[in-house]
Amino acid sequence: MMKRQWLALAVAMTLPTQLHAQNMDTLYQWMQGSFSSEAQSNDDDYYKNVVLHMSPIWADRTDGKWLYVEQALFERQDKPYRQRLYRLTEDGEGGIISAVYTIDSASHYIGGWQQPELLKKLTFEQVQPKVGCALTLHWNGEKQGFEGATDGDACKSQLRGASYATSQTTVTKDTLISWDRGFDDKGDRKWGAEFGGYRFDKQN
Repeated sequence: MMKRQWLALAVAMTLPTQLHAQNMDTLYQWMQGSFSSEAQSNDDDYYKNVVLHMSPIWADRTDGKWLYVEQALFERQDKPYRQRLYRLTEDGEGGIISAVYTIDSASHYIGGWQQPELLKKLTFEQVQPKVGCALTLHWNGEKQGFEGATDGDACKSQLRGASYATSQTTVTKDTLISWDRGFDDKGDRKWGAEFGGYRFDKQN
């Protein structure tokens, strides 16, 4: 009887870890691929037609799961306005941290999402973390997806007169909603969509 109780306890203790790992694997898979906001831009001309590509990189590293990220206007895909690396790790409390890294000489890696050989040239020494800009995501059963946001005004930004930036993200199997905004010290919005995030539909 005692042996069975210990066995049940051991199983119960390992389940949360297994579930967390499964959640991170799911999020990692859902974030990979090409996404487009074309449908949203057709419905509401406030939003532009933006393409977003995310592809795995550094699969041999053991400090998390890494993604190369490239974002551009549809008509200017050869000149992306955002290139980043995301690193997914577990926070130990059921959440998943998506840390953001900038890339030195990022223009050298344009198109890397479809050229794996190009990304092999990118080394860890060429990236730097954006301190305070990580998102912590949690599973939302009602929405069947992951939701997360940055922490208050911790993500500093000087873009277009802002002093800090915020980011809210929802990731499901088929969509990714991203709402990035910049605010000044008074809390007035300086950039970013006013009424809601960009809705990216997964293309592949």
